[in-house]
Amino acid sequence: MNINLSNFNMKSLVKEAGSTISRVVQLTEEKLGTTERTEYDIHFQNLAERADVTKSWTEKIVRDTESVLIPNPQNRVEDYIFEKIEKSKPKRLSNLEHLALDMIEAGGDFGQDLPYGQALIKVGQAEQKLGQCEHDFIATSGICFTQPLRKFLEGEMKTISKERGLLETKRLDLDACKNRVKKARSMLGQQSKDGISPEAALEQAERDLRVAQAEFDRQAEITKLLLDGISTSQASHLRHLHAFVQTQVRYYKQCGDVMDQLQRELAKMQPAKPRLRINSEDVDGPPSIASAHSCDSSEASSIALAKAIDSDYDFDNGQDIDIDIESGFKSIDIGPVKALTHLLEDFEIEFDTSAISTVIFVTECSPVNEDYMYGKQGLMKGLVPRAFVEMLDDEQKDDY
Repeated sequence: MNINLSNFNMKSLVKEAGSTISRVVQLTEEKLGTTERTEYDIHFQNLAERADVTKSWTEKIVRDTESVLIPNPQNRVEDYIFEKIEKSKPKRLSNLEHLALDMIEAGGDFGQDLPYGQALIKVGQAEQKLGQCEHDFIATSGICFTQPLRKFLEGEMKTISKERGLLETKRLDLDACKNRVKKARSMLGQQSKDGISPEAALEQAERDLRVAQAEFDRQAEITKLLLDGISTSQASHLRHLHAFVQTQVRYYKQCGDVMDQLQRELAKMQPAKPRLRINSEDVDGPPSIASAHSCDSSEASSIALAKAIDSDYDFDNGQDIDIDIESGFKSIDIGPVKALTHLLEDFEIEFDTSAISTVIFVTECSPVNEDYMYGKQGLMKGLVPRAFVEMLDDEQKDDY
């Protein structure tokens, strides 16, 4: 250890040690309640309290946001270490990407020519896109939200804490000087001690008190300005919060677009004939009827009269199809079904056996399906392709 003796000041060291001892004595007496202390003004106390609340909640928000972005605590610690040593973070596959790889590999093994294999590959590719969207969301959220808040904690809040600690030190020195002045005044009229008259001791104590008071006031003003700056910081945090929300909106929109595209691609891969659920068993059915489990017939008031034309299936072709309504369509509410059944029973339909078309009642599915509508005739109900449906106007309805 090298010490530059030319710059070593013993008097300064002794003075600093004496000041430290007097601060410890002052703090101890304050804790015991045997001496008075200088209180900060109400405005300063409110600013200090707001700073403590801001620091506490900002730390919690940063931790919670990072937990949402990176749920694995081990990965968060690892990223923090790499950030501190200024090295690039390791690239990891997310759970979605692991799922995507397994689906694509399974689809290849099952056979890319088979429907299930093709569907697995399509879904796996979509999951890969979702994983990439997630990576972009995590990176963007860190840049626009968590990093600015952490920078505020490690920069501005640390400076405020440091200045508040220095202010507390100045306050202890000030109160110690006040106690020395009180003690010197109580010694007036007594004999000199250690060759120093009580008047000289009082004069020195008052001089030290004026210096301590000036230093305390100066430090209090500096600290108060820093505490006032938190309002400006919160305005900046508000902008970062808006940016984080926009990032979330963009992320979920991208995910929704990916899933909508996947749903359309899977719909195109479905077999030409949907399946009927008859007597609790799935069987191949005509393209004009399918299971109504995904449809909601509660919008009975919006039922329209439609004509199914150019269809390979005739609702009144005389085929004996036994459909178990109770077991086959349990997902449909009883109330809307009764209203729909009553409406159908009151409507008399005349069929022309020589015609290709058949008159049925249709309504929109819930949610709306781009390719199918919900149809019903008698006890038969199911999905009808829109391509085979022609809506009838009022004049045509009178013909039926």
